[in-house]
Amino acid sequence: MGTVIHNRKSFVVITGIIISTFLFVKCIDDSSKSTTANNNKNKFQEFAGSKVCAECHKKIYDTHVLTAHYLTSQPANEKNIKGSIAEGEHTFYYNPNVYVSVQKRDSLFYQAEYVDGVEKYFAPINITVGSGKRGQTFLYWNNHRLFQLPLTYFTALKQWTNSPGFSNRVVFRRPITSRCLECHSTFFEKINTDTNSLVEEFDRTHIVYGVDCEKCHGPAANHVAFHQKNPSATKAQFIINPSNFTRTQSLELCQLCHGGRLTKSKPSFSFQAGEKLSDYFSMDTVQKNISNIDVHGNQYGMLIASKCFKMSKMTCVTCHNSHQNETGNKILFSQHCMSCHTEANNTFCKAKNKVGNKIINNCIDCHMPEQASKSIMVLLQGQNIPTSATMRSHFIAVYPTETKNFLQAQKSK
Repeated sequence: MGTVIHNRKSFVVITGIIISTFLFVKCIDDSSKSTTANNNKNKFQEFAGSKVCAECHKKIYDTHVLTAHYLTSQPANEKNIKGSIAEGEHTFYYNPNVYVSVQKRDSLFYQAEYVDGVEKYFAPINITVGSGKRGQTFLYWNNHRLFQLPLTYFTALKQWTNSPGFSNRVVFRRPITSRCLECHSTFFEKINTDTNSLVEEFDRTHIVYGVDCEKCHGPAANHVAFHQKNPSATKAQFIINPSNFTRTQSLELCQLCHGGRLTKSKPSFSFQAGEKLSDYFSMDTVQKNISNIDVHGNQYGMLIASKCFKMSKMTCVTCHNSHQNETGNKILFSQHCMSCHTEANNTFCKAKNKVGNKIINNCIDCHMPEQASKSIMVLLQGQNIPTSATMRSHFIAVYPTETKNFLQAQKSK
């Protein structure tokens, strides 16, 4: 399935190892020093898999599988590939003579490049990256190496687009690194590779897809084995309980993937929930100007710059339940805001006097508005200027323009 047929004489491998994957994320992996699986602390055999977790935690499992975290990487199939492959909807033209189309051949899906109507190159869609909330990009295997395919699906406009960072050209040979996979899966096991190689290799059978149970609770094979042998034991053994974390531990677990570009000092997938992030990454301690933090990819940086964060003990899980799909539930998130901002404490939103109780249903459009990303941009067909993906800001503040627009919209209802 991973065989790639091509007629081109050469391809350029992107040597900067800058990768765009789920939600068009860009990752940097500069740790080519650690290239063997033997350097990784975790092994594939230590993982049980979420379906095994479901045997005892079915209620949590049933809701977790609906989350963007769980869906952030999956083996590709007809069910989880977003974007239409219908005639007239599955093709992206780079110019009148060059296009890439998404096709189904037998039971597999492919992206194929055509020049003057002649197929020049095609590769299978083996892995989906992204839940599809914002978009979805795709990877293919070439032996034990992973590469990104040229077309990404942009959900907001229901269009296939050129993948972020590819400019206006067809690229099939952008390598995917372990640091990129670290934020879009629970585990990929590296295999021995040439230390001089710019492209990492992975065991195609030793993968735990998605940001799954064991990403936050740790590898669970020993936990499962113990409790299967000791069904009457009530205290969980050989497992991590993030609810017991300190504020720093909780934040750093999320910072691993939502803290901007981190330069790893140890192999990817070595960090485990509850550990000190700086033991695995070179941390940038310089306080950045909030205007320089992009709305995508560094929610941690935006949050800790917020007054709400500085004046409370809040963490990411103060507002987010990682076991539930809460996407778009503005009322729920507003309730979290109002748990601190109360009329009794004279900290409630003053806009209530203007629009009444409608205000309690939506705090975040005023104080955490959707904003255009400066780093996640896609080139739409026929356009020369990239279009930004929008993300919700995690810098909690007063946004005068957004607030004015929101209040005017409420009055007109």
